[in-house]
Amino acid sequence: MPLALLALAVGAFGIGTTEFVMMGLLPDVASDLHISIPSAGHLVSAYALGVVIGAPLLAAVTARMSRRTVLIALMVLFVVGNALSAFAPGNGSLLAARFLSGLPHGAFFGVGAVVATGMVPPERKARSVSLMFLGLTVANIAGVPAATLMGQHLGWRATFLGVSAIGLAAIASLALLIPHDHTHASSTGLAGELAALRSLPVWLALGTTVAGFGALFAAYSYVTPMLTDAAGYAETSVTLLLALFGVGATAGNLLGGRLADHSLRGTLFGGLISLAVVLALFPLLMRAEWSAALAVMLLGMAAFVTGSPLQLMVMEKASAAPSLASSANQAAFNLANAGGAWVGGIALAAGYGTTSPALAGAALAVLGVGVAFAAYTVDRRRTVPSVGRVVTSHLPEGSEALHR
Repeated sequence: MPLALLALAVGAFGIGTTEFVMMGLLPDVASDLHISIPSAGHLVSAYALGVVIGAPLLAAVTARMSRRTVLIALMVLFVVGNALSAFAPGNGSLLAARFLSGLPHGAFFGVGAVVATGMVPPERKARSVSLMFLGLTVANIAGVPAATLMGQHLGWRATFLGVSAIGLAAIASLALLIPHDHTHASSTGLAGELAALRSLPVWLALGTTVAGFGALFAAYSYVTPMLTDAAGYAETSVTLLLALFGVGATAGNLLGGRLADHSLRGTLFGGLISLAVVLALFPLLMRAEWSAALAVMLLGMAAFVTGSPLQLMVMEKASAAPSLASSANQAAFNLANAGGAWVGGIALAAGYGTTSPALAGAALAVLGVGVAFAAYTVDRRRTVPSVGRVVTSHLPEGSEALHR
């Protein structure tokens, strides 16, 4: 695998750290800015909103630019957003800075996935995407806990300065390692990029992402009360258990990349079905500490097995606009974050029990399987007739009726 993938992974590590670290810093930020914790929670939403808006927008407007230049520019915007977060004087300015920090997130992963797949043979495309995503999953193991501890001991502003430093390291890595001959974007322009997204298979692939990762976040958003109230863990143990989720996500990401190079759709179906099974077993697994820890790790593994296949599938379905489609998939991922948390919250508020969000997630995973099967059916209907026409055209004269 090319060393240039390391540069993409460094950028992904910084992005993953700043995305998830705010959850652990909410009490400190709320206390320092004299706001309530629910108000501080809007800082998480502001970042997600930046991702959803910035992913397709930035990918579309930079369609004619060198992808290497785009990646570096996006990481510069990332550094600026996090530096402004560190020096934000109040809640309003911090909200704006968090929104700004989220803007380059989706476009970086979207363009980065196109660059990664362009540097390897076709049989290693999924693995190249999984290696870029490795930075995101490792951030959950090392980056987020380390950044949270930094914020608790040095102040939350120091955390965002540290993330800015990671961004600067990513800029240097991108400038040194991303080769020029693999960075030129399509010349179709904005209109051509947008036209490529009018395809039903593209929207079905994006819908699979929303349903599949919505299943993950329906449970993961409420995993802390599951671990403390159902499994009996102390709150001080939750951080370590969430690191187990990162371990599972990293293993699942690498496994999914390797398997998808052999069978893209088979890996996707297998991952979604495994996710549904794990989530359905959550109420049982949360009855003991050891099985609860196993459940958290299996959740990360089953969910992230589908990461590379989904990214690659969206890119293949919109081959005329891979950067835009790939970035739109990241927007879909963040919609899944918000939508999954909402669905899990409905189950919890309805009084179905602490582990009910996991069962709601299992239902979403089953929905994801259904959407993926619909995409498979559409693909078969589009390819089979064309095969028939090709075969017919090579039959001897007068034998078409026999072929039909």
